[in-house]
Amino acid sequence: MGRVEGKVAFITGAARGQGRSHAVRLAEEGASIVAVDVCHDIDEIAMPLATREDLEQTVREVEAVGGRIIAREADVCDLAQLEAAVAEGVAAFGPIDVVVANAGVAAYKDFPSLSEATWRKTIDVNLTGVYRTVKAALPSMVAAGKGGSIILISSGSVFRGGGLLTDYATSKNGVVGLMRSLALELGPHWIRVNSIMPSTVLTKIVDNEVFATVVSNAMNNGQPFETREQRLEAMNAMIASRHMIPRGWVDTRDISEGVLFLASDDAKYITSESLRIDLGFAGK
Repeated sequence: MGRVEGKVAFITGAARGQGRSHAVRLAEEGASIVAVDVCHDIDEIAMPLATREDLEQTVREVEAVGGRIIAREADVCDLAQLEAAVAEGVAAFGPIDVVVANAGVAAYKDFPSLSEATWRKTIDVNLTGVYRTVKAALPSMVAAGKGGSIILISSGSVFRGGGLLTDYATSKNGVVGLMRSLALELGPHWIRVNSIMPSTVLTKIVDNEVFATVVSNAMNNGQPFETREQRLEAMNAMIASRHMIPRGWVDTRDISEGVLFLASDDAKYITSESLRIDLGFAGK
């Protein structure tokens, strides 16, 4: 316990899924949390996004493990909103030590039907949003002079692409390029920059009606599944075949353990690394 005791972590996309899990796991180990999420749907992206109620649930779960948290609605497409959240967090807890750039979207459009508006929004959230996240948090990290850890959530799709994921995979490739460049530039400040490359994680980014159509088209002759359990069973069968370890997805906690490791002093000499937590997806 206490692997990030006294540290302050800034986490985007924190209202549910991976972001909530990262917030809770870091809080369990002693970090104070500055959590943000957009908390409304986006016109160009079909998948349903988190709500204010989801963000409030993150607050409850962090506080339940004894953590301190400030949670605010903020859009990674708006630098001023991110800067305001960081400023409030710094005033309450002190300078940022850990950044987890987690916010992301997936539109699930094949390339012929992928509109330029959806392409631009995906890149703006998944890649430029990461740039803005780091931009907002970095001044307090550098000024504090204590070093730190920046963790960018990328995707295993960078290794193989993915059907219906052209915009998503492209944006996540860009995250890796940003990670390498930032690691070079920030190393002299003892700020480490790494990325995590998950395969499918069972969150609302896949457990939703939009992706359900993808699964039913692939596994059920385009017919909707009668229950969520049937859909998950089919999804597991569809995705597990792409993994060396025959399971369809990893759990949010699995990714959070990687986040904790990279945030902690256990990884104090690790930078510019792409950590695969992917059931062997990239190598098969």
